[in-house]
Amino acid sequence: MDTVRWGLICTAHINRALIPAIRSSKRGQLAAVASRSLESARAYAQEWEIPQAFGSYEELLNSDAVDAVYISLPNHLHAEWTVKALRAGKHVLCEKPFALTVEEVDQMIAASRESGCALAEAFMYRHHPQTKIIGEWVRSGRLGDISLVRAYFSFFMQNREGNVRLVPEYGGGALWDVGIYPISFCQYVMGGALPEWVAATQRIGPTGVDEDFAGLMNFSGNRAAQIGCSFRAPFNTSAEIIGSEGRLVVTRPFTQMSSPDRALIFYPNEGVPQKIRVPRQELYSGEVEDLQDAILDHKPTYITLQESRNHVQTAQALYQAAASGQIVSLRG
Repeated sequence: MDTVRWGLICTAHINRALIPAIRSSKRGQLAAVASRSLESARAYAQEWEIPQAFGSYEELLNSDAVDAVYISLPNHLHAEWTVKALRAGKHVLCEKPFALTVEEVDQMIAASRESGCALAEAFMYRHHPQTKIIGEWVRSGRLGDISLVRAYFSFFMQNREGNVRLVPEYGGGALWDVGIYPISFCQYVMGGALPEWVAATQRIGPTGVDEDFAGLMNFSGNRAAQIGCSFRAPFNTSAEIIGSEGRLVVTRPFTQMSSPDRALIFYPNEGVPQKIRVPRQELYSGEVEDLQDAILDHKPTYITLQESRNHVQTAQALYQAAASGQIVSLRG
């Protein structure tokens, strides 16, 4: 086996970003797409020039023409179909959030181990050179002792009618949708560990999901992280890492790395700011190549399953804190 044949589980809009990444990869091939109806799958396959179309997700999973699947279903279906895919012998790249509960994550991890199939969370920004450079600056000590990380992601949601992001039963809400990026970023900077405790506040919209969310995460060594997200604010992604030797600011930590306003800047305690050069790379290519390396070369995935579990556990704790108005401990 020297090529990974990919299948798409559903026709979600996010597929438009992953399809070019699969097609530009050296060892990937887009082989099939599945929808809830054959008519829909065939129309999508024709539009995107995909060889095979299946009228149900089960049919795709039972096909010998597919080695790996990309799951971009609504949030509440991630765990169910990841487990089904793994048990069918398919490797899985599952869109964020990985799942909605730690119990679901544990089921996914168990299915991966039992099947021997690779499993990874689709956090595209983590694979980009910009994020890896940030990690190198933190780990090397160039920022000194880290005391605070801030990360934010918002956009103004205009299309609200029938939007799955606004359905509580589907795992809707700003924190699960875009807030999971700041959670992931802060935990990455802090070494991948869980916070010791969290506090949070939220504003619930008319459909019952959080449309604004702000959280505080306290890590060992009196290190803190502040996260925010919103469906009711202008588009903004930003992050800042503050250390004893200076601060690192990134204007586009999660999206559109080719945007002209993207910048990674170091502000030292003394001296002039330094703009850090970031190599060009398509945003979604890294996660595709990473899973293919895991499948073909048996390498560990770059984002570990423990990290993905920590993302979900932290999000659950933040929701609990916001609902109760109390600090929630994650110790022990």
